[in-house]
Amino acid sequence: MKLKARHKRFILIGIGLALIALAATLILNAFRSNMVFFYTPTQVEKGEVPKDTGFRIGGLVVPGSLKRDDDGLTVHFVITDTSKTVQVIYKGILPDLFKEGKGVVAQGKVDASGLFVASEVLAKHDENYMPPEAAEALKRARENSTSTLVVPK
Repeated sequence: MKLKARHKRFILIGIGLALIALAATLILNAFRSNMVFFYTPTQVEKGEVPKDTGFRIGGLVVPGSLKRDDDGLTVHFVITDTSKTVQVIYKGILPDLFKEGKGVVAQGKVDASGLFVASEVLAKHDENYMPPEAAEALKRARENSTSTLVVPK
């Protein structure tokens, strides 16, 4: 059976549309898997963060909260948005600009005990620069804050 030219055109258009749909699906899936959202300690405390995927948390490192394990690589510190705090554990070398009282963004996941396990820590590189999301989150937290900061031990 020989296909008419019209039928061949419809088949080619159908195959082309299927390939475009497949390419769009693959691209959107890649974007979704590489997307990392930013949250504040207040949002983490309220449980507004994803349970099974990584995200970024940002704020200020609470002065006096930095503790190092004996292995020299594992560090514990607390991040605050001036309203709530989150305990962070990180195994690796901290950036040179990492300091207590300064801004930091950590990427990782919250474990079952509520501890944020960081896979990457980024320090603020300039006194005048802060990501817009972090600056807005700190501003909101200051406006909503009615209690004093308590550093967990």
